[in-house]
Amino acid sequence: QVQLVESGGGLVQAGGSLRLSCAASGRTFSSYTMGWFRQAPGKEREFVAFINWSGGRTYYTDSVKGRFTISRDNAKNTVYLQMNSLKPEGTAVYYCAGTLRIAAVTTMAGYDYWGPGTQVTVSS
Repeated sequence: QVQLVESGGGLVQAGGSLRLSCAASGRTFSSYTMGWFRQAPGKEREFVAFINWSGGRTYYTDSVKGRFTISRDNAKNTVYLQMNSLKPEGTAVYYCAGTLRIAAVTTMAGYDYWGPGTQVTVSS
């Protein structure tokens, strides 16, 4: 089992950058595929990005490609989401999630463990 806690959210102007971190407990973090999701006010939670256990494979939703980068440091039990060129529509609570599965990792159903989320607000 793994416990996840996000940090790094805040208020930023459009065009700015933020780096989110997700710290994981447990000795098996390096075995987990990790994902980032976000939920805007009044909307469903949506997939943003995932990274496989080694960091050798990443995948992004189209709306963030070229602007967001997911990475991980298994020695620190941490996954990151570097967000550049932020847009007001990026305002949301951002969640990290973990799974030992290899399928459906672009969907909420593919993940077993979730953090409480961190608020990102992008002002125009």
